[in-house]
Amino acid sequence: MKYLSFTFNPVEENTYLLWDEETLEAAIVDAGCWTQREEQLLAETIKAQRLKPRYALQTHSHFDHTFGLPFVYRTYGIKPICQVDDAITYKQMPKMAQQFGLDIQEEMPPIERLLNDGDKLSLGKSSISLIHTPGHTPGSSAYYIPDSNLLFSGDTLFKQSIGRTDLPGGNFNDELDSIRNKLFLLPDDTIVLSGHGPTTTIGWEKQHNYCI
Repeated sequence: MKYLSFTFNPVEENTYLLWDEETLEAAIVDAGCWTQREEQLLAETIKAQRLKPRYALQTHSHFDHTFGLPFVYRTYGIKPICQVDDAITYKQMPKMAQQFGLDIQEEMPPIERLLNDGDKLSLGKSSISLIHTPGHTPGSSAYYIPDSNLLFSGDTLFKQSIGRTDLPGGNFNDELDSIRNKLFLLPDDTIVLSGHGPTTTIGWEKQHNYCI
């Protein structure tokens, strides 16, 4: 399994492109492209790698992680997939963006599928497991690919930090519980690909994350 990362939009969110090297089936994780140039960069990369986009996976539905979903739907016909408890957050997202001075110009696509904790998706020969990690939002989740040691943690776990919990639906105790009792049970060499900031590992965060 291969991946590339992009830093998009005014909030400097990490969007990921994940694909199976044999089948070239691909997933876009947290499509946050905001400008036409960012949309073009994502599309050019997909074309250059000859990928076949199959999923638009959402770790959660805050606006900085969903800006690019209209483009993804318009270009590839893909609707977003998220955890069931984040459906309300997704519905409220355009209004939340306006509160931060950002207007969503296009209508958001409908949700394709709502997942529960432990649900799996296939991408090529690999299996992607959803780990429900409430705290940042009620439906915050991570996507784990065990055969590649990859974890897309969204805004739950960052390098030496954690996601904010002061926004509507956030809960500090839930977030700590999600990290300690779900993410920290994964192997120490698991690569953590966060919604913002640099890559880290589960082992590093166990030793160095002062927030937990």
